[in-house]
Amino acid sequence: MEDFTHFNSQGRARMVDVGEKRPSRRTALAGARVLVSRETLALIRDGGVAKGDVLAVAQVAGIMAAKRTAELIPMCHPVAVDGIDLRLTLDGERCCVDVRASVRCAGRTGVEMEALTAASVAALTVYDMCKAVQRDIVVSDLRLLEKSGGVHGDFHREDD
Repeated sequence: MEDFTHFNSQGRARMVDVGEKRPSRRTALAGARVLVSRETLALIRDGGVAKGDVLAVAQVAGIMAAKRTAELIPMCHPVAVDGIDLRLTLDGERCCVDVRASVRCAGRTGVEMEALTAASVAALTVYDMCKAVQRDIVVSDLRLLEKSGGVHGDFHREDD
């Protein structure tokens, strides 16, 4: 358990103390996919979903979620986020909505969880807005794509 920083000497959960860390520029990019039918993809593209503009609502939902990550994930520190960018694109070949969430800060801890939370909530919002027209939607491939900054260095997923 020594490799896990979120446990105390008794093996119980703790929030890591980042007070001694120097602030640095940190970024994270996360992705998710929402697999839909060709008909649903066309409805999203053409603005035919009754609840409204699916991509715009999902984008705002992802941004809101990133800002509230510490309220949802117990051991996450509240992070003063400098910027959040969500991009949702329609992929006709894969028949999905591709979600990319980018988060930036200058802080003592990374923003991977904020990016992952943003991507997941944006994907779930697409699901919610389209569930009336398609019951078998699949949310998949939630993953960290890139991160920079911090003591563990940079990461770039090669298989995406």
